Amino acid sequence: MRILYCIYQIFIAIPVTIIATILTAFTVGVGCTLGDGHYWGYYPGRWWARVITKAFLLPVKVEGRENLEPDQSYVFVSNHQGAFDIFLIYGFLGRNFKWMMKYQINKIPFVGYACKKSHQIMVDKRGVSKIKKTYQDARDILEHANCSVVVFPEGARSFTGHMGEFRKGAFMLADELQLPVVPLTINGSFNVMPRMKDWHFATWHPLSLTIHQPIYPVGQGPQNIQATMHQAYDSVMSSLVPEYQGFIANPDQ
Repeated sequence: MRILYCIYQIFIAIPVTIIATILTAFTVGVGCTLGDGHYWGYYPGRWWARVITKAFLLPVKVEGRENLEPDQSYVFVSNHQGAFDIFLIYGFLGRNFKWMMKYQINKIPFVGYACKKSHQIMVDKRGVSKIKKTYQDARDILEHANCSVVVFPEGARSFTGHMGEFRKGAFMLADELQLPVVPLTINGSFNVMPRMKDWHFATWHPLSLTIHQPIYPVGQGPQNIQATMHQAYDSVMSSLVPEYQGFIANPDQ
């Protein structure tokens, strides 16, 4: 079956992914230039992610959408197991949002172009002024666009499937704007394509996304930030499959 799945990827899944990525980047670019960037910056990407997930024949299970209120902005925080985290969240979270992502993604052909045109939030740590701009962009989205943001607070994909430490940035932003934080747990992405096997064939494995109860701010300041961060970490950890339970330090955090 493994050999058949690899052959299938060569002739079906990979060509579909390439074509879908080019078409989506073009659609996002034109749509954001001529029309509503809030719409065109999200919906083409959502269907792109769904097409790719289906092209790789990966079953997806989502739990907890009922925990979200229709018109509420959130700061979503998720564990970061692998490359397919992007497709799982983009395609199946069901909320209009912007990514907070590493600025290096701008260099990826077509994807970088689409991210620029759709005003995704690029996390650039090459100096104080760039860091300030990152957080100002996030504030503008959350305060004025009736939109949410998605953050991987570990800062990098796992080497083991286990969670590393959470960084404070997303929680500081939520505290400043007094917004609820929603933890997300991803399972299966590490099994499909861990970071050690980027650009290798994918391995068939079910994917699941658990949307936890929002964590609303209690007060404002360092205590609220710490309490929210610890509660979010525990929530994400609670839904990981037993194989990936427990903390393991990520060396590139």
